[in-house]
Amino acid sequence: MTTPGSPTPIEELPAGDGTVTDARWRERSLERSLKSARDRAMSRGDRFMAAATELVMETNRTDFTVQQIVERSKMSLRSFYQHFASKDELLLALFEEAIRQATARLRLQVDESDDPVDRLRAYVIGLHDMKDEDPTNQTNRAFTIYHLRLAESHPAEFAHAIAPLVDLLLQIMEAGVAAGRFRDDLPAEQQALILTQTLVSAVQLTVLGVHMAKTNATAEQLFAFCLGGVIAPGSESPRPTRGARANSSR
Repeated sequence: MTTPGSPTPIEELPAGDGTVTDARWRERSLERSLKSARDRAMSRGDRFMAAATELVMETNRTDFTVQQIVERSKMSLRSFYQHFASKDELLLALFEEAIRQATARLRLQVDESDDPVDRLRAYVIGLHDMKDEDPTNQTNRAFTIYHLRLAESHPAEFAHAIAPLVDLLLQIMEAGVAAGRFRDDLPAEQQALILTQTLVSAVQLTVLGVHMAKTNATAEQLFAFCLGGVIAPGSESPRPTRGARANSSR
């Protein structure tokens, strides 16, 4: 209740249709408060993830403890468990982030061409060459071992994490089928699945140092194999470009 001459409280001002509305400043204040809380949570979560990444790079292992992550991050144990239920959940977050970043880089390479075959080449070679980003191969090896364990113990989480890579490949395959460049006797989803299993296995075995023959397949040879499995009958298979021939020596 207000006294005569006192201002009407802002939250009780009627809207144009006669209804009473909350003040806009309250909405803006709440939005800023929520955004600030989200930003702080993301910042703390990023610090834990950065600390875990440093430990993997230094130890070439993933069997460090939560306490080591907390000490490296200079955050509290309580704060850690506010963000992650366990170390495995943190490692899963690292895996998801790595896949997200890898997919973004691959998409940039894939989008340099409109031709489905060239886009598939960019995808295969780009994915193959990502293993060379770690000169020592030890960090890749540590994460690869963890990924294999994750695929066995939490297959649904593994499939969700790797989904961005599969979705990008599926887009390439669907465009190729629609253009008549790729076979249509198998659904594009099945072709993308088979290619994903082939490519991921090839990269993982290489990173782990498993040599089933005297030599490993090059990036261009891997692409040629994949293309041979999906190219539509009668569709011309292009010769490797100069750049692609150079890549085949890797």
